Amino acid sequence: MITLYDFELSGNCYKLRLLMSILGLRYDIVPVDFYPGRQHKSDAFLRLNPLGQLPVLQDDGLTLSDSGAILAYLAKRYDPSGLWFPTDPATLAQVLRWHAIADDITATSAAARLALGFDYEIDLQKAQLGAHVLFRLMDEHLWFGERAGRDWLCAPAHPTTADIACFPYVMLSEEGGIARQDYPALRRWTDRVRRIPGFVVMSGIFPAGKAVPAG
Repeated sequence: MITLYDFELSGNCYKLRLLMSILGLRYDIVPVDFYPGRQHKSDAFLRLNPLGQLPVLQDDGLTLSDSGAILAYLAKRYDPSGLWFPTDPATLAQVLRWHAIADDITATSAAARLALGFDYEIDLQKAQLGAHVLFRLMDEHLWFGERAGRDWLCAPAHPTTADIACFPYVMLSEEGGIARQDYPALRRWTDRVRRIPGFVVMSGIFPAGKAVPAG
């Protein structure tokens, strides 16, 4: 049985809940009081992940950390179609590149959200400016892709874990004071992600049953 150590308001934890919902997987949740309890820094949690970071996933005797790595694991193990984490060399390189960009989105958009919503001592302006640089890059990439007939971040005509990895902290950006009105292709992409069969909302954050208006 899969067990996810989870903080409900964490975008990195949500990535895993989203992919597992899309794949139709059953799993247990162990809530971790990230804020204000800081249970991710407790001795018990540090035995699971010495870096003191969420999420952590356990499956079949394995204990895994890092949301991008866990997305790859879940897709490789539980997606018989092989579509969510393609392993042909060219596409794999694209997916891994966007996993890395997802980490940069976490370091900027998510950091701004921590500063405004969780009282973290973070350079808010630097985080917001960094997020806008990434969002502009993504918007241009998606805009040119749409004109070439590509709807997703990577070349295949279907979503991959790259889209799941980048989605949450784009959607949560306004909680960090980062508006998305100047990125119409980015907004259209978030709408497409929300239409994937099995999509599940992030409780209390994304309105259920409504698509984001296309830009």
